[in-house]
Amino acid sequence: QVQLVESGGGLVQAGDSLRLSCAASGRTFSDYTMGWFRQAPGKEREFVACIRWSGTPTKYADSVKGRFTVSRDNAKNIMYLQMNSLKPEDTAVYSCAADPAIYWLFAGQPRRYDYWGQGTQVTVSS
Repeated sequence: QVQLVESGGGLVQAGDSLRLSCAASGRTFSDYTMGWFRQAPGKEREFVACIRWSGTPTKYADSVKGRFTVSRDNAKNIMYLQMNSLKPEDTAVYSCAADPAIYWLFAGQPRRYDYWGQGTQVTVSS
């Protein structure tokens, strides 16, 4: 079992930055593929970014490419999502996810992940 807890969300203005953290506990964190997903009100959960257990490769949704950066520190059992140049359309609940056995081609699909955090709200005002 892996327990995930997100933090770092908040209310910011368009153009600002935020860094989300996902702290993992339980089994060996370094063995897991990790992902960030988000869900806005009335919309389906969508993929944001993911990262392999070793730190590379990474993958991003087109909507965040060039603005968001995913990273992980296996020694601290933490995954990060650095979000720059935030836009109002980035407003959502952001959740992290983990799984030990995902074929990288499918790492952007939320249904592939077994473990989820509770989410943290990110609100970007215009």
